[in-house]
Amino acid sequence: MGSRSSPLRTSLDASVAEGAAAEVFGACAGGAVLTGWAVFLGASPVVIGVLAALPFAAQILQVPAAWLTERVGPRPLAIVAIGASRLIWLPLVIVPFLRLATPTALGLFVAIVALAGLLGVVGNNAWTAWMGDLVPSPIRGRFFARRMIYLNIAGTLSTLGAALALDALTPRGFEGETLAMLAAVACAAGLVGIRLLVVQQHGARRDDDGVAQWRDVTRPACDPHARPLLDYLLAWNAAVGISAGLFSFHMLTHLRMGFMLVAAYTVVVAALRIMSAPAWGRLVDRCGARPVLALCSVGIAIGPLIWLFVAPERLWPIVLEAALAGTLWGGHGIALFDLSIGVAPRRGRAFYLAAFAAAGGVGFALSSVLAGVVATVLVTPLAASGSAWREMHVLFLCSALGRAGTAVLALRIDEPAARSVSQLTRALMRGLARRSTRLLRLGPASV
Repeated sequence: MGSRSSPLRTSLDASVAEGAAAEVFGACAGGAVLTGWAVFLGASPVVIGVLAALPFAAQILQVPAAWLTERVGPRPLAIVAIGASRLIWLPLVIVPFLRLATPTALGLFVAIVALAGLLGVVGNNAWTAWMGDLVPSPIRGRFFARRMIYLNIAGTLSTLGAALALDALTPRGFEGETLAMLAAVACAAGLVGIRLLVVQQHGARRDDDGVAQWRDVTRPACDPHARPLLDYLLAWNAAVGISAGLFSFHMLTHLRMGFMLVAAYTVVVAALRIMSAPAWGRLVDRCGARPVLALCSVGIAIGPLIWLFVAPERLWPIVLEAALAGTLWGGHGIALFDLSIGVAPRRGRAFYLAAFAAAGGVGFALSSVLAGVVATVLVTPLAASGSAWREMHVLFLCSALGRAGTAVLALRIDEPAARSVSQLTRALMRGLARRSTRLLRLGPASV
């Protein structure tokens, strides 16, 4: 990447910094903190499942978002929509001090999460189209791997800070005040992110791309090159959504881990994503994104099964799951992003990206809501039967089976220049063997 022009280098560096600011926002307004808000406001498992589904249910706006992207332009729309999706959290800074009735406060919270999700859909569609034009394809895998490293560092540090604040102040009766403070930090990070978005230049679009038409809306569904990716995203996100919104809730309530242990889990996952990201980026650029996606999908399917063996008195299997998740989700994300941009043609790219996001969002949203309902229904029968399993265990098992069943769909995705999974596996084995040889030559003292 040393031959990049100065304006492009500045834009790519600003994109990395903006991603780090976004991670700070996410640590203070999402994940365990979002669950903390829900628990503080008296949300039930059904509401928590709905909250997890809201950002994905918002994918219904993908087609209008794509139209806006094509008409307004990716860069200006991304700046406005992403900035608004983060600053909309400002009302939560004062909610704990207003003495609102619990249903009113919870309703306001859900409304803010929903509106932020809608704005995020518009902003992310525009941003992805923008990055597709801005980042040269030969370095795309390595660039997003580098970006992921800094994102995970920022996310890890801010997640630790948020968890420390909650664990230190909540037992002293300052849970609401702490959540309000984190909302303020999230909005401040949003302002920084807006500034960094403004610094980045427009993507290099060709004059002969043409103007997108409404008929382009249906092109992804009719395009034989895009349909396999649509099928994968729908099935995969449905399988993931069965359990994704309940892990933090399970750790905080059933496993009684506390915010700090939840943060420690996040740190391990982030550290491994940082360590593995450069290798995944190189493999995507050299071997193709499809085999990386397929391999990571198979491995990720094992994760929910490990949670079946975790109990309050037996937390150590979480370390194994964190190692697996940290290593594989990074490669999965890099490969999927590369495929989404690579499969989508320049003309009407926003509509393709909208279709991909909508397919994943619909699958995730429906399964998340269904998971919340199923969890509520299973509580009483499982307790009455004296089973050691909770409702979460059933959902984790269903998610694992679903992921394993849909991982094979990744092999159908169109990427002509990609190598096979077996070739990728051999490349991985050779890389591991070379690294092991170097470590052995260094000797125990050097290690």
